[in-house]
Amino acid sequence: MSISTLTLNDGNQVPWIAFGTGTALFQQDAQNTVKTAIANGFTHLDGAQMYENEESLGAGIKASGMPRSALFITTKLHRLQPDQTAKSALQVSLKKLGVEYVDLYLVHVPGDHEGRLKEVWKSMEDCKREGLSKSIGVSNFEVEHLEEILEGAEFPPSVNQVEIHPYVWKSLQPVIALHKQHNIVTSSFGGLSPLFRAPGGPLDPVIEKIRARLESTRGKPVSAGHVLNKWLEQYGILVVTTSSKADRMREYLDTANVPRLTAEEIESIEIAGAQIHQKFFSN
Repeated sequence: MSISTLTLNDGNQVPWIAFGTGTALFQQDAQNTVKTAIANGFTHLDGAQMYENEESLGAGIKASGMPRSALFITTKLHRLQPDQTAKSALQVSLKKLGVEYVDLYLVHVPGDHEGRLKEVWKSMEDCKREGLSKSIGVSNFEVEHLEEILEGAEFPPSVNQVEIHPYVWKSLQPVIALHKQHNIVTSSFGGLSPLFRAPGGPLDPVIEKIRARLESTRGKPVSAGHVLNKWLEQYGILVVTTSSKADRMREYLDTANVPRLTAEEIESIEIAGAQIHQKFFSN
């Protein structure tokens, strides 16, 4: 099953859905889970230095037997050690991952580089210029962080990965507007959080109604997770998701085959989401 791609502002293509190695795999051996994800169809793997599992992510990639050219690998810059740069930190990651380059390298948390964001971004640009990372971007950046690095940047960020679901959608509009202005792909983590971390909220009956309609239209099972991932997909958002279960992995990839939400259904999700503001991840 081929996965559709999004075009980045540097011309590179990125698979629209990624398997993430944070959360449950944080500081864990990710090898078997990553191998399973690849066997079930994932080609985009989203790692990070902060997760402390890049070696096992690399081992999972190697064990999968999938050629490097068929995969899209993301990692993220953690807090810098003294005398370290974004480039030297990436070189350490490449050794751990067992690859010569990554496809996407993100500044993970802006607060880790307070007062040094411009300097850090220059080093990120070195990584792109030298082919250590095909594309570069950021994560958890708000408008002021983006504006700080965009001023004088040779390469604008290609991606900004942030927590996205209906309970934060309204508050994200200023940053999403800035993304559109600079052709930055919006990437999401925690997209299914309202279902698993806040059941019983105003979103639940809306999602259930849409799920039932989609299932009836499709003539095949549709889950609540399908509904929220479809909502993200229709906005052209790069979805990062994770699971230890093979059937759940296949369900996430199956989102592309689910019928499209109507404009009215999208609006109903956002109206319900705007009733409360709730983030589930701190950074």
